[in-house]
Amino acid sequence: MSDDLKGRVQEALEGIRPALQADGGDVGLVDINEEEGIVSVELQGACAGCPSAQITLVMGVERAIKEAVPEVKQVVSV
Repeated sequence: MSDDLKGRVQEALEGIRPALQADGGDVGLVDINEEEGIVSVELQGACAGCPSAQITLVMGVERAIKEAVPEVKQVVSV
């Protein structure tokens, strides 16, 4: 995994983290598959069991990462 790609993904996560933490949750980077453009994250805290977690993942986390790192095709929760 290139440090540049990982750094840009981490920056995107840092940008959305305050909103997640305000609701008692958080997000952590698990892995990046550069070949397929897939970022794996783990929703933590209140986000882990929240019924809206999938919406948060797609509309919040995935959108933030894709805007900052266009080569990312998909973000999945593990």
